[in-house]
Amino acid sequence: MSDVPRLVFDTNILISHLLIPSGVPARAARKGLHSGRLIVSDETLHEFASVLSRAKCDPWISLANRQEYFRVLGRVVERVVIVRKIQACRDPKNDKFLELAVNGRAQTIITGDKDLLALHPFRSVRIITPARFLQGKKGSG
Repeated sequence: MSDVPRLVFDTNILISHLLIPSGVPARAARKGLHSGRLIVSDETLHEFASVLSRAKCDPWISLANRQEYFRVLGRVVERVVIVRKIQACRDPKNDKFLELAVNGRAQTIITGDKDLLALHPFRSVRIITPARFLQGKKGSG
């Protein structure tokens, strides 16, 4: 199982997976879920839950369906405890994804966020777009 890539998806990729299933971010999320190991932290899960609960999602998908998606996702991800804090991103709200990748020994962060993409590579972690991830082989991007 050690050859299975450990992946971090930013919140917008997961939201897109739910709301726009035919889009590139959603296809990247499906590829990652099938060919890699999605890791999360308490902080990234909290942000995801917070975004899912927003009323602006109501026209797209019911709250019940969003809650079910969150429950299902919670069963397939690996939770990582953050023991090493990082302050490296020009948008400090994104440091949680860097912390997750480093603490969780991820190979790749998949994001559309320019503040994170500007850091590629971060230490030994690749930071790539969903489109670039889809071009790669077997979840490695």
